[in-house]
Amino acid sequence: MILSLAAVAAMSSGGGSSLNSSSPLDPFDSSTSWSLAEDPSNSSSEPVVRTLTPDFQPATTAVAIQEVNPWDIALCVTGTLISCENALVIAVLFYTPTLRAPMFILIGSLAVADLMAGLGLILNFVFTYLIDSSVEFVTLLSVGLLISAFSASVFNILAITVDRYLSLYNALTYHTERTVTFTYLMVLFIWVLCVTLGSLPALGWNCLRDESTCSILRPVTKINAVALAVTFLLVFAMMMQLYLQICKIAFRHAQQIAVQHQFVAISTTKGVSTLSAILCAFGACWLPFAMYSIVANSSYPAIYTYATVLPATCCSVINPIIYAFRNPDIQKSLWMACCGCFPSNLSLRPRTSSDV
Repeated sequence: MILSLAAVAAMSSGGGSSLNSSSPLDPFDSSTSWSLAEDPSNSSSEPVVRTLTPDFQPATTAVAIQEVNPWDIALCVTGTLISCENALVIAVLFYTPTLRAPMFILIGSLAVADLMAGLGLILNFVFTYLIDSSVEFVTLLSVGLLISAFSASVFNILAITVDRYLSLYNALTYHTERTVTFTYLMVLFIWVLCVTLGSLPALGWNCLRDESTCSILRPVTKINAVALAVTFLLVFAMMMQLYLQICKIAFRHAQQIAVQHQFVAISTTKGVSTLSAILCAFGACWLPFAMYSIVANSSYPAIYTYATVLPATCCSVINPIIYAFRNPDIQKSLWMACCGCFPSNLSLRPRTSSDV
């Protein structure tokens, strides 16, 4: 035993060359440390033999890679599609000077809202996976942008419904300067209201300090989520009532014009089918999310939240198709834009009952 201690001491002091040549361990390697280890099985009173054992410490630390949620990828792709569609609508309206009627002002405002919603979905993906999302400012900025954009989208759809009702109810005085002024004031009110709603989380109406008050969309509180959902249900009820009145007016016009009875009947039927498609698409997209926001909270599985949020975002994909690309004047501008020229003297077609 004494001889083994002497041999170890000799090798550690001067005889390390033989060890270095026969073993891959290098005592001077900075990545290798040496420690004394004691044999735990030796419980006798004899002298304890201590041997040198290497402790390997890795020179680099592994970086944890966050797994990407497929639902977040789907939302990001949806946001990209929304942005491209609505950017095209905004470009057509901007470069066509004749498309300045109240109807096109509201369609442009809706396109801006949906464009912001699409960009908000993309930024939310970037903030979640490429930037530290634990920073409160990043979280509040992302949720504020999404609330403002989607709220503006819903309220602009309601404004378009009001405009369509007024165009039939006050057909003689609709195309006046007062109507244009009223439209601009309505758009301004919508955006001020929606920016205020989006600013509430940043102003302290959030659940970052108390996770128990969170809704299905952190950091929105449960109270705020319920208030937004109830507001949506009220908007949906107002849209149904206005479209019902539009149908009544359209059918009354059809009865009053007996000479064009067949033509107007076909046109009115087309308008009613369009209204049904609009209401069904809007309700199918938003009603599941609104109802789930009322009954659920942050303790519910996240997959249910994704399953209701994704259809709601798809409403911004459908909006350009329903309100912009179906319009004959915008279609004509798009075809001319494809030829490389934007029209400056495009004649607008008068609105009929099928344009509801």
